[in-house]
Amino acid sequence: GAYEASRAEAGWVDPADCPVDQPGLLKDDYAPGDLQFDPLGLMPEDAEEFEIMQTKELQNGRLAMLAAAGFLAQEAVDGQGIIEHLQ
Repeated sequence: GAYEASRAEAGWVDPADCPVDQPGLLKDDYAPGDLQFDPLGLMPEDAEEFEIMQTKELQNGRLAMLAAAGFLAQEAVDGQGIIEHLQ
């Protein structure tokens, strides 16, 4: 709740200052996904390097979703869960 509100304040233009035909306008200096939370110092300083890392993270997430879909499809076909297949 509270963190989501602070993220909205950091990323989006205040609705009172936003044109009526452009609701949800992002601020110019805001990069989607950049929540300014990096306790381990993994975020690159260079904007181009950040974009490369962001793309890698998106691709990793997409691959994980495909793997999860594979688990669900296998269970739908034979009725056994992933744990039963490991035994």
